Amino acid sequence: MSIDFDKLQIPAEYRAEFADLIENAVEILPLAEFAQKFVKSKKENRPLRIKLGADPSAPDLHLGHSVSLRKLRIFQKYGHVVVFIIGDYTARIGDPSGKNKMRPRLTKEQVNANAETYLKQVLKILDPEKTEVRRNSDWLECMNVSQTIELMSKYTVSQMMEREDFHQRFNNEIPIYIHEFIYPLLQGYDSVAVKADVEMGGTDQKFNLLVGREMQRLEGMEQQCAMMMPLLVGLDGVHKMSKSLNNYIGISEAPTDIFGKAMSIPDELMWEYFSLATEMPTNEIEQLRSDFESGKRHPRDIKEELGKRLVALYYDEASAESAAADFRARFTNRSFPEDTADKLSFSLADVPNLQKLLIACGVAKSSREAQRFVDQKSFTVFEEPESAPLGSHPDEDRMGLARKALPAGVYKLKLGKTKFVVVTLS
Repeated sequence: MSIDFDKLQIPAEYRAEFADLIENAVEILPLAEFAQKFVKSKKENRPLRIKLGADPSAPDLHLGHSVSLRKLRIFQKYGHVVVFIIGDYTARIGDPSGKNKMRPRLTKEQVNANAETYLKQVLKILDPEKTEVRRNSDWLECMNVSQTIELMSKYTVSQMMEREDFHQRFNNEIPIYIHEFIYPLLQGYDSVAVKADVEMGGTDQKFNLLVGREMQRLEGMEQQCAMMMPLLVGLDGVHKMSKSLNNYIGISEAPTDIFGKAMSIPDELMWEYFSLATEMPTNEIEQLRSDFESGKRHPRDIKEELGKRLVALYYDEASAESAAADFRARFTNRSFPEDTADKLSFSLADVPNLQKLLIACGVAKSSREAQRFVDQKSFTVFEEPESAPLGSHPDEDRMGLARKALPAGVYKLKLGKTKFVVVTLS
């Protein structure tokens, strides 16, 4: 986002902070009003109240969620107040934003269970001492029918139909339920309850953020500004990061999983991940990109840098180095990752041959799948008992190999592309 400091009337002494606060933002509405709020807060030594609401509709956060959270951390660095709202009431309705169908509704018990882990993950990024945590059930659950009807009277059906997802569902004759209309109003009322100066969200939240602004106006309050952050594209390189699409990197995943997933990111997305999901300075990102485009740095090396930075953010430097070494052992050096391989034990009575072993290890569901696994040479033997046939079989004998009796002992195997196991048969 380009900045005309003179047009926005930002004094010279505040410009560095202002630029830092809006870096990577896709849109700020209204920008001039946000600039006025910012300057006023500095002159009056009154910090801005920056609101972010999140519904604990799932127990885990991913890097897509971290984009807004990391921006909030920048606000905290400059002394502004972050109000993080756990949408434990609105989660029971489900935000229809960006969906072409109604979201599944959650019970109060499901939401509360998710919220327990949610906050712990959020505070991996935000400064706990500078974060005001609120639950919107505190003010929404106590609303009676009259108050709810009064809230619903603030917006018309035609205004709600301006939302792109509602409009598309209506045109495609996909049902829209009445309770879905109230979601933006409840989220907007959150802004009234916490007296937000700014509300932050992804670009898919634009309508809801502006509803919050309108709710404040109707209550006679100073209206919040809306800051929209970009949506991080997932590992598939197509859709926004989402657990339901299984294209995500969870911030609470194991270091080896975070690193391994980072290594699978399409080359063209590396820079977006560096910019939005790490704390790497912009000039260093640009230098990396220049080295990549000139052929000075291989994309594999750059992704390794990305993976280590992500692991270090949520764990530590030692974990980052260990995850990188594990990945190289698995996929580069072809050595066996002893420390992180799955340790399994089976009885020969239950697992007498390779076919049964593949099923027991979870890489095949049936004898037919196991045979196909063997036919496609989808396993590698690192170690086996001396009399075992796995590492010395002729290619033409794969049908017999799958059913040939295995001797007792320890087997170290790579099954498929990523699964390493130490199997003890006795």
